[in-house]
Amino acid sequence: MAIGDVIKKYRKKKGMTQEEMAACLGVTAPAVNKWERGNAMPDVAMLAPIARLLGITTDELLAFRVELTDEEINQYLSKLQKDLESKDFPDVFLSAKEKMEEYPNCEKLIWQAAVILDAKRMTTELPDEGSYDSVIFGWYERCLLSEDERIRNQAADSLFHVFFRKEDYEKAAQYLEYFSLENPERKRKEALVNSKTGKRAEAFRAYEELIFSGYQHIQMTLNDLRILYMEEDDSEMAEKLVQVSSSAAAAFEMGKYNEICYGLEVAAWEKDAAWTARLMREILGCLGTIGDFTKSRLYQHMTLKTVDSDFAADLKRELMKAFEDETFSYMEGNEEWEKLKEDVRS
Repeated sequence: MAIGDVIKKYRKKKGMTQEEMAACLGVTAPAVNKWERGNAMPDVAMLAPIARLLGITTDELLAFRVELTDEEINQYLSKLQKDLESKDFPDVFLSAKEKMEEYPNCEKLIWQAAVILDAKRMTTELPDEGSYDSVIFGWYERCLLSEDERIRNQAADSLFHVFFRKEDYEKAAQYLEYFSLENPERKRKEALVNSKTGKRAEAFRAYEELIFSGYQHIQMTLNDLRILYMEEDDSEMAEKLVQVSSSAAAAFEMGKYNEICYGLEVAAWEKDAAWTARLMREILGCLGTIGDFTKSRLYQHMTLKTVDSDFAADLKRELMKAFEDETFSYMEGNEEWEKLKEDVRS
């Protein structure tokens, strides 16, 4: 929308005539008429007074809107993708550029439109392909200044991949600074760069650390979810999550102990005597495998602390206390449980 159209729209909304507006601004009525008809532009010094008079911001006066709704953004992006399928890229690009200029502060729109146009540019033969770089990269760079961490990360991710594809690994690595140190994507991308720049040992170690920490996060999440289902009295899902935890421990080569230990809490909650006795015997029998993950080739580039015999002995003592714990009072008189107690004590 041209500035004249904006002035006319909000002047009428205020219920003012051109003459009344002119009197308030200290200009002539013909001057206001010329603005609205697009025959002249207000002096720069007049922009703030006009905006104040109309009750809008200077951005709105200049047809700049800070944001679009998510629905409006999605509608535009859908149209942009359809246009790219049916129209020439240069024409669509120019139209999108005008849209970005109309909404220079709508970071979500800018980033997503840039991604769509960048992807299309890479799959389209263009005689002057490089001429679009400065504009698209400029949109990404603008989003790096966003107060929204998600948008910053997305823009940094896009720029990382742009320069990674160009094999400019040094430049690509610079954009990792926009990711927090706790973000696993930063570590994964650092490993990618290291794998291409002769630092393969560092790359192997980083990937293995991501696998190891990822496993721990998975098990903590499964445990929390399992507890939630137990609070809902859903034994079927609680048992299913025990199976998933066991499968995850096996897949990540964490050792036999870690494959079977997760069921004991659910067995006690269900007061399943047969399952409890079987699990306790299996757990006590494989305490020596609690540190087997340190032997796995999945983590061969990591420096993992070995589990000493004292830790296993301490764990065994803690498990033996369970025989006297009220939690397992339902096991009193169970033949297998009593036999297991005798075996342990002997």
